[in-house]
Amino acid sequence: MRFHAPKRVRLVHKIIQFEQVSFRYPDEEKWILEDLSLTVLRGERVVINGPSGCGKTTLLYLCNRLYPDNCDGVLNGSIKIFGKDSSSFIPGEINHRISTVFQDPDSQFCMQTVEEELAFTLENLHVRREEMEKRISEVLTLTDLSEFRHSVIQKLSGGQKQRIATACALIMQPEVLLLDEPLSHLDPYTAKKYVEWLDELQQKRSMTIVAIEHRLDLWGDFFDRSISLKENKEPPPFDKRKSSKQDDVSLVVNKVSAKSFLQETTFSLNRGEIAVLAGPNGSGKSTLLKALCQLIPSSGSVEPKLLGYVPQSPEFLFLTKSVQDEVGFGGGINVDEMMTRLQLFPIADAHPFAVSHGQKRRVAIAAMLSDGREVILMDEPTSGQDAAALAELFQLIDERACEGTTFLIVTHDMEFAYCLADSVLLMRDGCLTGKFEAGAMWSDEQLLLDHHLLPPKEVMHREACFA
Repeated sequence: MRFHAPKRVRLVHKIIQFEQVSFRYPDEEKWILEDLSLTVLRGERVVINGPSGCGKTTLLYLCNRLYPDNCDGVLNGSIKIFGKDSSSFIPGEINHRISTVFQDPDSQFCMQTVEEELAFTLENLHVRREEMEKRISEVLTLTDLSEFRHSVIQKLSGGQKQRIATACALIMQPEVLLLDEPLSHLDPYTAKKYVEWLDELQQKRSMTIVAIEHRLDLWGDFFDRSISLKENKEPPPFDKRKSSKQDDVSLVVNKVSAKSFLQETTFSLNRGEIAVLAGPNGSGKSTLLKALCQLIPSSGSVEPKLLGYVPQSPEFLFLTKSVQDEVGFGGGINVDEMMTRLQLFPIADAHPFAVSHGQKRRVAIAAMLSDGREVILMDEPTSGQDAAALAELFQLIDERACEGTTFLIVTHDMEFAYCLADSVLLMRDGCLTGKFEAGAMWSDEQLLLDHHLLPPKEVMHREACFA
């Protein structure tokens, strides 16, 4: 008789223990985490969820000892890591055993090229030079990044940076991997492959994985269990909107190109049209938006020249010292309405740089929607948003489109795109490959595959019913 080993076998050891942990920043009275108790076992795969701004990222920073020392935070309760009180570890001691992929990968890069960044990580671990070459080559092969070995990191796309940040974490051969929304900047196909790869890697190395994630649809049954920090009240799914675009042209893009990567691009959008810009990581989507706003050297013409823009890293827009001042900067209209609808009043007095990633994005969106621009460009507006924030964002964009505002939105969220878009512009290798009516393209499997996209769940369900 043959016995088959289970998919995952792990010894029951407590890796991370929180007992009645409370944490707040020194200048704030409100606790970000309060009386939190939890345990993570060796080899577990745990996902942390909860509404935007509830303290999920703070929890990770307490696990890797970034907090409280690096922010002078106030900490009550007990935290044990690998069975020891977390305060007993000397600075840097825990970092090679617990690796972190941050929500904003730019925040963890120190060197210019991918190879230099990986070598720098190994130097901090005092790895011998003769071993560095082997480990760098191995991790680049493992993460399918070999072709980017000599690339300048800041010239790569957000999704490529996310994969590089993961490679930097894995080269340390950690026992625990902390992931802060690792799929947020990945195209759907790459995200699916990332989960499959992480599943295989975890089984080979028996790592413990703790991840923050709002959307679990691409993760399948990857996680063993979830930890909810606060009740996440899920609103009903938004319905597919009816087109509101009008006959008159609102945005004209004529032969816009950029030497860095972007090939000549020509298209137009009608007044009130909502267009989604989609394609693989590194295909040129963010570059196109920057070229339209003349933020990078480019040629060609764009009408109108005054466009509203919400970048992938929204903090680059911030100019003031409070969320409310930022939303109203420049004499914006309907500031209070935007603050209310995008759930910003609870953080109205906070510094824009001090709030969560999802909240930063909503601050930038609120400021742009209050600014009265006729055409608004958004780069990954759904990243870091919980279900309630997504539903409100959907309604706001729909309402503004009905009033005549035109939107061009980069997103990897195909459910959001399916319900919202009038048209979809597809890009690949720096080239606009076509503009498609949204309803006509979701069933074209080859077209979607060529652009690293997956059909929305509703389309897959409908096709399964008629199969």
